[in-house]
Amino acid sequence: MHICPGSATKSQHQAVRDTLDVISGKWKLVILSVLLDRPYRFKELSREIGISPRILSKELQEMEQHQLVNRTVCNTRPITVEYASSTHGRSLLRVVQAMSDWGYLHHETIVGKKRVDDPAAAS
Repeated sequence: MHICPGSATKSQHQAVRDTLDVISGKWKLVILSVLLDRPYRFKELSREIGISPRILSKELQEMEQHQLVNRTVCNTRPITVEYASSTHGRSLLRVVQAMSDWGYLHHETIVGKKRVDDPAAAS
């Protein structure tokens, strides 16, 4: 759906607010972007993102409540927990990709050159 300037309805504004209620915050979309690649164990995910275990735990609980991630307790010694994006979480793939693309573009616009890790920099 394409929203023309000035044409957004009150219902569309509410839908955006509802979406932001679920995915807002510093970490949720970062966590989801990592989990979209593959499942991660809790400690591995904490290290990959650079987030404290306390904050990661809180964010994952909220994401689990909104059915964005699946939590699996592995029958290992010691017990480990693995997180993966759910089917519902994967429905945000286009949003995450669009934000990533915009982030690269924004960096180039502000800094004046592509990020060294920009996939488009190689082309």
